[in-house]
Amino acid sequence: MSSLALQIDAVVKRFGATTAVNNLSLDVTQGEFVSLLGPSGCGKTTTLRMIAGLERPSAGTIRIAGIDVSAMPPEARDIGMVFQSLALFPHMTVADNVAFGLRMRGRATDRLAERVREALDRVRLSGFEDRYPDTLSGGQQQRVALARAIVTSPAVLLLDEPFSALDRSLREALTLEFSGLLREIGATTVFVTHDQEEAFAMSDRVAVIEGGRLMQCDAPATVFGRPSCTRVARFVGMSNLLPVTKGTDGALRCELGPLSLVADARGVPPAVVGFRPDDIRLADPAPDSAGLQFSARISRCTFRGRQVQLELTPDLAPGHSLRMLAESGSPIPETGVVRNFLVAPERLHLMGE
Repeated sequence: MSSLALQIDAVVKRFGATTAVNNLSLDVTQGEFVSLLGPSGCGKTTTLRMIAGLERPSAGTIRIAGIDVSAMPPEARDIGMVFQSLALFPHMTVADNVAFGLRMRGRATDRLAERVREALDRVRLSGFEDRYPDTLSGGQQQRVALARAIVTSPAVLLLDEPFSALDRSLREALTLEFSGLLREIGATTVFVTHDQEEAFAMSDRVAVIEGGRLMQCDAPATVFGRPSCTRVARFVGMSNLLPVTKGTDGALRCELGPLSLVADARGVPPAVVGFRPDDIRLADPAPDSAGLQFSARISRCTFRGRQVQLELTPDLAPGHSLRMLAESGSPIPETGVVRNFLVAPERLHLMGE
């Protein structure tokens, strides 16, 4: 079993009467890539700043490599950090920027130049040693910031939304590049982002935070496909959520009708059934039995490029509006038409409130 590189134990952070982080606990093993994912203001950046020592917890402990660092200043912690603003020194060359952390830690040895070259080689910037940050592209500046963070071989590497200022295509390229590099060097990484695609593409585990609380921490596919509660479900796009009841015979129903599930639902408290907009299919003629079947009126149709979003008003639950996504090249029924729809059993997911 891998040893723990980072332990966050019941950490609380208050700013006056506001609790930004509320009793959050999280363990990260050596070499693991964990993303803190959530909407703006959820507490993910505050959590990262407490790991870095830029904020002190109001309660709880933080351990790095088994050492309690809760009260230590940032320079005493074995961390590397890539800030959202990058924070490169404009008056320093690329080599001096990368060497800065080594010098601050008293590691200005005879191997300093060699270690700087090795770090720049890892991020594909060999030959850029004498350049200045303002002569580099956005992607190159990102690589310099990463080289500066990894040159000290920190116990934990912290990434604070480093791609947020880049255009979409460059973000996607650097996401893959950084992910591969960090796995290659075995870096233990905590990454803050509000971008689900980045988190799912890069992470071993994704920790979803809302209102300062850790709601779920699982593999990306689990968070996406099997959210633990309605708040996580809404955040990852499982927008169709309906209350569930259980009959005296143990059968489960929602307002649209009976539920036929693939997974054994015994032991799961009936609360909510969820399914994604792209899980709904047209079902004319209606099959005999499978999953969840319902009829609904198509109340709105919105073109979204590769997909078309349909808003459905179910006959049995006119107070609910369901969202459906269909490929834009497929036949789309006209607005106002009532059709039969189906959600396959394997696409239905039970969860708590």
